[in-house]
Amino acid sequence: MKTSRILIAALSLTAAVSAAAADDIGDAIDAARKSYQAGDLGHAKESLDLASQLIGQKNAESFAALLPPALPGWTAEKAQANAVGAAMFGGASAASRTYTNAKGDSVEVSITGDSAMIMQFGPMLNNPALAGAMGKLIRVGSQRAVQTNDGDVMMLIANKFMVQVHGSADAAAKLSYAQAVDVAKLAKM
Repeated sequence: MKTSRILIAALSLTAAVSAAAADDIGDAIDAARKSYQAGDLGHAKESLDLASQLIGQKNAESFAALLPPALPGWTAEKAQANAVGAAMFGGASAASRTYTNAKGDSVEVSITGDSAMIMQFGPMLNNPALAGAMGKLIRVGSQRAVQTNDGDVMMLIANKFMVQVHGSADAAAKLSYAQAVDVAKLAKM
């Protein structure tokens, strides 16, 4: 009798932990599956769209974690992360952070992924002749990048992510922030 109480308590605890571990994305996917099986295609699509949006938000939060801290002499605002649904620009997840120095110069670093726009823009950045028409080709670590006449920096990472660095600061400051992005971690996402 005592063993069965322990077993029931253990099963109850396991069920409680499993329920707590269930996340909104899994719940939306489960709701979509149930709706699909019931023949309610409209609700199934709505639930899958919700799951897709939630996944985009989670990706954007991951991008925000890869934005660099403020460099010496600069302060950083809180990182902003957002996901735009497929209805807008084919969907995109993005994170950005703005940095300022005592002179009032600013730099904004943004990381964008999950975007059909990147798939269209990517071939231009991957082609040295086309990328060279957009600005000067440079290296940021082992990564090829384009630096515009204004000193803005654009990098395509793993053909999936766009890193952009722009602002009112000089080209050297923008390049320093581009170099501070953890490209290796981003490429592994």
